[in-house]
Amino acid sequence: MSDQVSFTIVPEGTVTTPKGFRAGGLHCGLKKTERYDLGAILCDVPASAAGVYTLNAFQAAPLRVTQESIGASGKLQAMIVNSGNANACTGQQGEDDAYAMRAASAKALGVAEHHVGVTSTGVIGELLPMGKVLSGIEQLPAKIKLDGGEDFCQAILTTDLVQKITCVRVTIGGKEVHIAGAAKGSGMIHPNMATMLGFMTTDAPIESEYLQLLLSRITDNTFNMITVDGDTSTNDMVVVMASGLAGGDSLHPGHPDWEAFAAGFQYVGEYLAKAIARDGEGATKLIETTVIGAESDDAARKIVKSIIGSSLVKSAVYGADANWGRIIAAVGYSGQPVNVNTVDIRLGDIPVLEQSRPVKFDEEAALAYLKTDTIQIHVNLHMGEGKATGWGCDLTYDYVRINAAYRT
Repeated sequence: MSDQVSFTIVPEGTVTTPKGFRAGGLHCGLKKTERYDLGAILCDVPASAAGVYTLNAFQAAPLRVTQESIGASGKLQAMIVNSGNANACTGQQGEDDAYAMRAASAKALGVAEHHVGVTSTGVIGELLPMGKVLSGIEQLPAKIKLDGGEDFCQAILTTDLVQKITCVRVTIGGKEVHIAGAAKGSGMIHPNMATMLGFMTTDAPIESEYLQLLLSRITDNTFNMITVDGDTSTNDMVVVMASGLAGGDSLHPGHPDWEAFAAGFQYVGEYLAKAIARDGEGATKLIETTVIGAESDDAARKIVKSIIGSSLVKSAVYGADANWGRIIAAVGYSGQPVNVNTVDIRLGDIPVLEQSRPVKFDEEAALAYLKTDTIQIHVNLHMGEGKATGWGCDLTYDYVRINAAYRT
């Protein structure tokens, strides 16, 4: 993928900015507060679709329903989402409820049943109160509108503190194409295949197989490169819908503007991934870790995940403690090849280790840097060409407080 910026950020863009998309949300009673807990994205036409899904063995029923819908024709026209209840580990009844959500949504929105995707997020192991859900679905059509992107974003949140949304514009074959995304995720986030809910929309003309190719390609270095707490959720996935209504020739890897489109797609995925890491439960800081000089890109990715997943590294960042020993330890137990004599580590622009030997540094300068809200950790192994970047957050007292009372 080219490093040249080939897209423009759309400041007020949402998932409804691409042509053909509307969205909305409402409160149907799944949450104790009046916050929205049911939402939908609707396309004017059956859209090319692609998805990636959690690798947790206890995959929630809605994910299986969505996979079935996309698998039927490579198309989706609507995505229905509820928050407040995950519909996970709920047996046959949970599966029946997910199919009932799909059928009710298809009827309410006037689309084919196999063109509806379903997903849920919230507490695991409790049956959905289907009376509330089905009543909410009946009310959804009146709430779906062109400017409903932010209402949809509210409907998908659980412990999130902020909405996560972005949009870019790319010129493809002389036509303006938009790529937008919205996501939720704050806890139960760990890199192992799209551990969150993410929704991307575009009006680019592209077939499902190439959309899937691109989504899988960018997932490895965006959604799969974040961690908050080391827990891979039962429910999380990323789904992309492409209406094709921007017009023009269909995109594919041989298209002259394929890389420009891919760059915009990458930006949206990376923005959402970083937003999730920054909004980790109780978090006060984003930790961006880059590893270069690894034996391979795969090795670099695994070392990055080891560092950003370390509770000791996360705690040190929270306490503004320049304890590089915790970083080198995480490199060492990553299970990847390391030359123990050639490792460099920097905290921002401050070298703390060179050729695996401590560097005398200004403790006050390091303290001041570690008190900022974005901390960059740089590691150079001096072994090869492998490189990767990933994102996490600090570990605070509030993380324990939030998760100690999640069900209550």
